[in-house]
Amino acid sequence: MAFMEKPPAGKVLLDDTVPLTAAIEASQTLQSHTEYIIRVQRGISVENSWQIVRRYSDFDLLNNNLQISGLSLPLPPKKLIGNMEREFIAERQKGLQNYLNVLTTNHILSSCELVKKFLDPNNYAANYTEIALQQVSMFFRSEPKWEVVEPLKDIGWRIRKKYFLMKIKNQPKEWLVLSWADLGPDKYLSDKDFQCLIKLLPSCLHPYIYRVTFATANESSALLIRMFNEKGTLKDLIYKAKPKDPFLKKYCNPKKIQGLELQQIKTYGRQILEVLKFLHEKGFPYGHLHASNVMLDGDTCRLLDLENSLLGLPSFYRAYFSQFRKINTLESVDVHCFGHLLYEMTYGRPPDSVPIDSFPPAPSMAVVAVLESTLSCEACKNGMPTVSRLLQMPLFSDVLLTTSEKPQFKIPTKLKEALRIAKECIEKRLIEEQKQIHQHRRLTRAQSHHGSEEERKKRKILARKKSKRSAVENSEEHSAKYSNSNNSAGSGASSPLTSPSSPTPPSTTVEHAPF
Repeated sequence: MAFMEKPPAGKVLLDDTVPLTAAIEASQTLQSHTEYIIRVQRGISVENSWQIVRRYSDFDLLNNNLQISGLSLPLPPKKLIGNMEREFIAERQKGLQNYLNVLTTNHILSSCELVKKFLDPNNYAANYTEIALQQVSMFFRSEPKWEVVEPLKDIGWRIRKKYFLMKIKNQPKEWLVLSWADLGPDKYLSDKDFQCLIKLLPSCLHPYIYRVTFATANESSALLIRMFNEKGTLKDLIYKAKPKDPFLKKYCNPKKIQGLELQQIKTYGRQILEVLKFLHEKGFPYGHLHASNVMLDGDTCRLLDLENSLLGLPSFYRAYFSQFRKINTLESVDVHCFGHLLYEMTYGRPPDSVPIDSFPPAPSMAVVAVLESTLSCEACKNGMPTVSRLLQMPLFSDVLLTTSEKPQFKIPTKLKEALRIAKECIEKRLIEEQKQIHQHRRLTRAQSHHGSEEERKKRKILARKKSKRSAVENSEEHSAKYSNSNNSAGSGASSPLTSPSSPTPPSTTVEHAPF
């Protein structure tokens, strides 16, 4: 049977980077336990929401599994006596809501499989490790020279991408890493072009791209093999982590937060910018720059995972740049992501939020200048500089690169055109998502403004003025009618004069539009 002969059934092309939010709507007591009814929403659309029911024991199990992160998460403590009292249940519900808020706003935790399965069990029911093992087993039937050493469990952040440590049977001392990945929502290449481009990746030679040893694909997924590097990635260097440890353990709660030396920042930054410039000139879409996608080979940075854009996988930082309408091309996405990477190299941790108003002290003002051009409010509002512009900035312009390796990556004209069209489709989906987020933000602001206490007072004052004005107009109109009828009666009128009836007082009840 050929490798990956049939695509797995029931494929769901979800964008796993779209944030999930969770709100506890109610609780219900059933015999000896309490259930919490939770409304989960994907993204900004209320229509894309569903209900789940969870007990405290479910939260407790999730929390135990998340202990690997090293974070102290605010799960309310257990209580054996009095846990069915109404006041206690209300207080616990508040605590569980706070716990959910912490999970869904933490960039790493919110992306992990444990949290996704807890909040969205229907879409994350599949066992992707098992699927990957099946696909890899098929591969080894046709390629018997390879041998699996062990699964590298959860070393990456992607739910639908799995890794295995392996070796060549006649070279047992050389370890390699096999990665298997499912398709993503941005896969716009035809199956034929997709498979051709994946198989083309081992021919890509560049001093700052980590070499692909072997690559193959079918209509539903791809499998790539690279040499295993014991030093790990740039993120492993920054966080002083072991490459084979799970992602949550490595990066959620570093023991010591310390940035790199200025010369390292300059050299690594220059190398990464050079390879981005190379890919941009080749018309090869990337869009997946972050510290875990940069392999350290001695003092040289080498870019990983060029296959991600071909597979249509969403970017690690998508939840950030989808907020800014000026970051709407893959080139500008790469530059913005470079800003995140530079921040992490400089300060030893990711930024708390983006955009950033002011930056902490850095080893050089030249570093701050690049950060401001990629992560500041002004940059996110007005757009990113080009890679060429960043290379000209003082932080990188004086860095001497000593490599003699000549870049090689020949892409046939037909495939270049396919890449161009796929890139446009990826950007179109991004632009549409940014438009929806922008409209939602405007609507939310308008509703918030309309419902504010100040606005309510203004509307009450306007309503009173309108009511008084209406009363005065009614009074004047009634007086005019009386005057006219008096004149038309003439001097011979025998009817006695009658006083006009008093006008009806205006209603004091003012109806407001619903907020």
